[in-house]
Amino acid sequence: MADTTLPPPPHETFDTILVLDFGSQYTHLITRRLRELNIYSEMLPCTQKLAELPFKPTGIILSGGPYSVYEDGAPHVDPAVFELGVPILGICYGLQEIAWHHGKNVLAGEKREYGHAALKIARDGSDHTGALFKDLPDDMEVWMSHGDKLSKLPDEFVTIATTANAPFAGIAHSAKKYYGIQFHPEVTHTPQGTALIKNFASSICGAKQNWTMDKFVDQEIERIRALVGPKGQVIGAVSGGVDSTVAAKLMQEAIGDRFHAVLVDNGLLRLDEAKIVKETLGKQLGVNLTVIDASERFLAKLKGVVDDPERKRKIIGNLFIEIFQEKARELADAAKGSAKEGEIEWLLQGTLYPDVIESISFKGPSATIKTHHNVGGLLEGMHLKLIEPLRELFKDEVRELGTTLGIPDELVWRHPFPGPGLGIRVLGEVTPEQLRILRHADSIFIEEIRKAGLYRKISQALVGLLPVRAVGVMGDKRVHDQVVALRAVVTTDFMTATAFEFEPSFLRTVSSRIVNEVDGVCRVFQDITSKPPGTIEFE
Repeated sequence: MADTTLPPPPHETFDTILVLDFGSQYTHLITRRLRELNIYSEMLPCTQKLAELPFKPTGIILSGGPYSVYEDGAPHVDPAVFELGVPILGICYGLQEIAWHHGKNVLAGEKREYGHAALKIARDGSDHTGALFKDLPDDMEVWMSHGDKLSKLPDEFVTIATTANAPFAGIAHSAKKYYGIQFHPEVTHTPQGTALIKNFASSICGAKQNWTMDKFVDQEIERIRALVGPKGQVIGAVSGGVDSTVAAKLMQEAIGDRFHAVLVDNGLLRLDEAKIVKETLGKQLGVNLTVIDASERFLAKLKGVVDDPERKRKIIGNLFIEIFQEKARELADAAKGSAKEGEIEWLLQGTLYPDVIESISFKGPSATIKTHHNVGGLLEGMHLKLIEPLRELFKDEVRELGTTLGIPDELVWRHPFPGPGLGIRVLGEVTPEQLRILRHADSIFIEEIRKAGLYRKISQALVGLLPVRAVGVMGDKRVHDQVVALRAVVTTDFMTATAFEFEPSFLRTVSSRIVNEVDGVCRVFQDITSKPPGTIEFE
């Protein structure tokens, strides 16, 4: 039996700023900026009931959102937020939510304000109301994105900032530590934005800047050991990507050989992927690794699935769990009669915070973008219990953690590879022939990226096989072959991303190689869509 006395979760160990999300595309950036300041933060839907919150936050930030607070059905926070006795910062919609709660003085603006704006600080001389703009210039460039505005100042509030179009661009409660700003400090377009967020979280809320990977490692290892117990065993999903590699190394540090890493070759891996993973995880990191060839099972399940990416993800996620359960039973049977080993109850997954954010949907401000195989695609009645040590972390934090654990740079900085693998990069039915084409094209793209010294400058690069054919001329003959799309993005948190800008000569080289070397392809396109509105993967 595992020890039921567990170390507390991060929100009980570290001062925590709670970010309540009203559906803004920027909300996750608020949490990111706080983490960059070494201040722990968690993001929850704006519908979160405070009575059900398992911790008391040090402060609360209300995000922006696409709605109008005065409309029927507009999202609003639990009124208990304003009775908690902690500082509150409202950003854009969050400012209007504060004003709505204190008099409902919000209306549609005559002019939409989107883009850069010149902000003037209106200091009233008091330490309390001036705290948000402490040590910041009186004239600041900020980023606006709003159509509504306050019709008048709520009772007991003072104006602390203005723009030409927004006379109440910044407000503060005269007695309580409530602040509202109409602009977005979380985006890089507001140069002093991070300093403002620091003023709120550190100076006003008093949150300690002590969220570090060193402390996280110590706490997480202690938590894993207590959760699993002195004899318990864990089976782990690994792919060779940075997330599962870091999770596997962390688990090995915690429980040693009682962690059984398993790579399922689902037939959807990149060229020579299983061999590379076995070499890096097994030999370089000493992880106890088993490779299972289940490619035929996966391809059989995916047969005939043509135009439903969610169904693909569910099929792949569910079959992953089935195979892990089978392996767990096999290992458990082998361990019977041994005094050194206990039952396998746990399944390790490298779930990250962006996975959690994108997979949570609530009525109102947000909608589920896609189901992540390691968050929303699990089987009902699954026999194994999930253990997700990276669940609170963003990608850059995982890389920092990997470095802290001593994982080599070439593994820490490897581009992400999705759990559903090439299955969500083949648009349309997944077949052995389509996978052959995609693998070859993908290997050429990545090879040329490395050769050009661009790999570390790109956050993620991939090739998609499109479900269309085009006419071409090859060897003086007409062909009617397939089309691939190159995609490479730059991002810090994988919640938003922009297309990487290649030199035309690079793209010509890649296109020429793919068309000449990959049998079945006659056209190469580049996908330059940002996220949003696109996603990084094709499905």
